Amino acid sequence: MEKRRIILDCDPGHDDAIAMILAAARPELEILGITTVSGNAEIEKTTDNALKICDLVSLHNVIVSKGASEPMVRLRENAPGIHGESGLDGPEFPEASRSWSDEHGVDTIIRLIKESNEPVTLVPTGPLTNIGLALTKAPEIKENIEEIVLMGGGTFGNWTPTAEFNIWADPEAARKVFDSGLPIVVMGLDITHQALATKDVIERVNQIDNQVAQIVGELLVFFASTYKEMFDFDGAPVHDVLCVAYLVAPELFKMKDVNITVETKGEFTAGTTCVDLHGVTGREINAKFGMELDVDGFWKLMIEALKKY
Repeated sequence: MEKRRIILDCDPGHDDAIAMILAAARPELEILGITTVSGNAEIEKTTDNALKICDLVSLHNVIVSKGASEPMVRLRENAPGIHGESGLDGPEFPEASRSWSDEHGVDTIIRLIKESNEPVTLVPTGPLTNIGLALTKAPEIKENIEEIVLMGGGTFGNWTPTAEFNIWADPEAARKVFDSGLPIVVMGLDITHQALATKDVIERVNQIDNQVAQIVGELLVFFASTYKEMFDFDGAPVHDVLCVAYLVAPELFKMKDVNITVETKGEFTAGTTCVDLHGVTGREINAKFGMELDVDGFWKLMIEALKKY
């Protein structure tokens, strides 16, 4: 079986961690590298968290590189209210067994794409700083990028009334990515809020008798509690996991071809993804936008993956 080559660019984060766990369980995917970005927590924390998840799922030979600690233009802001002080609150993790690479995450992305004899899919599940910087520093890598499957944006916001956190955290980088001309798949809040880890889902996860499932259960309990507190949700939306699920089971998703532009100047709307659902702008289509999820099919996929551990 020909594997799809991916680079996970993430800011773990509960949902990023679970996305890594799903990716590691799927034989169709080859994880070339993992790069981190400041987002859900500061860069040292997100990188340390990525290393701890690598230990958990035995990704010992996959490079983990620390990427951008600040947005391309703006001041950094993190999200401890959602993910806790560590960025991955809930379970007790042992110390990571190794340190991150000396190579900067942006350089790792560029190198891995250039070295690959097959096109590479980028899977960014945090702010798009590393991807924006890689495209700026080495625009020639576009020739060997198959697709960018990202979590971000939507027709409404969760950090401001109109902006989702990942895009809001670095709108200039997001603008660079959406204007790149590359094939882009977007898992925005419209579809990720359909992937709720309810009490029933958490119960199903807790019935799986292995360490990975136990940790995922603990992550979901913490994540669900902060979502209840902040947004009064009855469950935690596992946003980032949908990017990986799409790569292995695209039939679970109803997508729409749209134009998306990113607002970088608005006083109240910076970081807004202007999703042209009805084609009113006449601008060229540049993204596939997630509309509907087969929720039962998605959780079946996730439970099966966890059972493999």
